[in-house]
Amino acid sequence: MAFPLPFATRVDLRRQPADDVLARVEEALHTRLDRETLVRKRRSLGGRTERGTWVRIERRGFERIGPQGWNGTEAAAVLQGVAMPEWYQGVAWREPGQPVMWRADELELLASPSVAKGALVLDDPGLPDAWWSALNSSLDALAGQQTPRIATPDTVTITQEQVTQTLGEVFPGITDTRIERWVPAHADLTWANVMGPEFSIIDWEDWGMAPRGLDAATLWGNALAVPALADRVRHERRADLDSRDGKLMSLFFLSKIVGPHAYEEDPLLAPARKDAERLVADLQV
Repeated sequence: MAFPLPFATRVDLRRQPADDVLARVEEALHTRLDRETLVRKRRSLGGRTERGTWVRIERRGFERIGPQGWNGTEAAAVLQGVAMPEWYQGVAWREPGQPVMWRADELELLASPSVAKGALVLDDPGLPDAWWSALNSSLDALAGQQTPRIATPDTVTITQEQVTQTLGEVFPGITDTRIERWVPAHADLTWANVMGPEFSIIDWEDWGMAPRGLDAATLWGNALAVPALADRVRHERRADLDSRDGKLMSLFFLSKIVGPHAYEEDPLLAPARKDAERLVADLQV
């Protein structure tokens, strides 16, 4: 009988010392990291190297690594027509005595910063028309390709069963949650993972097949606190968001905001409730 792997010890890399990890990455990739540029997030680190590249380092527990492995950034290097940093090399290892893997990827250093420091935006970033054109061409190119990978938004493999369960719990009035079309998706298309004013998409570790509209719904939902920006996303990605799958994915995103763990101070909550009501009505027609 097989027993489930224990969950990895929770570690917040914003506070956890990481000198040993950085030294190991430097030795493996034969470069030095500029500690002054180090960006710390809860489960990832990133920084410039002495040769003008960027290294992203992530820690992930075994329970968050499925059968397809954990080389999404490397696997994305074969994608055509998608604006993203070039991938150069990577290294992975197991943390001794823990059900935990580390991975470091060396990538092209981009000139433009992330549009936002976090997933959502509270002010209009004033993106040029060329940015929106590049967004459209990249997402259209991505959706037209093929991959055996399955997307893992929030590090959880997306399935029809998960979509049905999530929507059923928050929006019980939606009785038909069947997804009609699955396409390759980035699966974490937040405003922190798109660069600007020169467009590019970063952080590809969770990409794979997903319901049509997942990426558009994620970008749109994280713009709801800025109505003009949310409307621009809806206009640019209307083919995805107006499809039945796109409406289901919009509700899938909104379920995290308006569901049982809704936070009354969330700037997305009021517009999310309004849009959820509209989408439920649309899908019940």
